[in-house]
Amino acid sequence: MKPTEHTTEHDSDPGLRTLKKQRTRQAIANTAISLFLSRGFDEVSVAEIAAAAEVSKPTLFRYFASKEELVLHRFADHLGEAGRVVRDRPAGVTPLDALERHRLDGLAEHDPSTGMTAHPQSIAFLRLVYETPSLSAHLVEYLAADTRALAEALDPDGGLAARLLAAQYVAVRQVLARAVWTRLADGQDVEEVGRIAADETATAFALLRDGAAARGF
Repeated sequence: MKPTEHTTEHDSDPGLRTLKKQRTRQAIANTAISLFLSRGFDEVSVAEIAAAAEVSKPTLFRYFASKEELVLHRFADHLGEAGRVVRDRPAGVTPLDALERHRLDGLAEHDPSTGMTAHPQSIAFLRLVYETPSLSAHLVEYLAADTRALAEALDPDGGLAARLLAAQYVAVRQVLARAVWTRLADGQDVEEVGRIAADETATAFALLRDGAAARGF
């Protein structure tokens, strides 16, 4: 039976309806990603995903606006994260210091968003994103939104220096994450990759600071 078509006497409860929608959304996404990983993004149709998830195509599109979003929604939890790190930083801590600390913490915790994950499924998921042109292209939209949020956190007035620094940081973050993922995907030792990633993070932020300091960041 289709998840969205099953009704009970409890469906009038807003909390249960919300939970049901969340579970349906997650089930559809998990089904899609499983198919993409096994067969390739371009080889799987939306109709096949809907059938495998036991929902109709219109239902699928109510949860996900596009085929690409079935994959990239996993990045949504991190949207605006850099901006939040800057806004919530302790007094006396510069924005770049806060962002560097946040990245180092992510590396230590093996947060997949840093590329630092040795889990085979996570490596395969990032390969799917990085090596599928349409997904890489759509990822740019997420990065643009992240850049705008960080620029606003740096300077609510929208100054050029803040926008430039935000763009540089987001670009650097992606380069660092992909470098980490590439080493892990090549089978390099996790601990060694972690040490290299920490050194590269230090180098990257030193370069960012050279320009940022002159502008008061």
